Amino acid sequence: MTSMSISLSNHLRNFIKSRVTSGEYHNESEYIRDLVRRDREKLSEEQQLLNMLRHSRESGISDYDLPEIMKNVKERLRKDGNL
Repeated sequence: MTSMSISLSNHLRNFIKSRVTSGEYHNESEYIRDLVRRDREKLSEEQQLLNMLRHSRESGISDYDLPEIMKNVKERLRKDGNL
């Protein structure tokens, strides 16, 4: 594993130490790795959402009105056993 050196304010360093002291993390490196993993997951989720929005925009305007859409959703939920 490669190491990396970063500079932090005392306030941030103390915060990280408090997270380790709380027992949630074994050491400071584990805490930082967890932050990076979560950020990577968040970016992936954001990209998926952007792709869905782009696809939705490109699909155009629906021919159905809101009551028809709601009716179709309820029918699908019933069919799938979720309603």
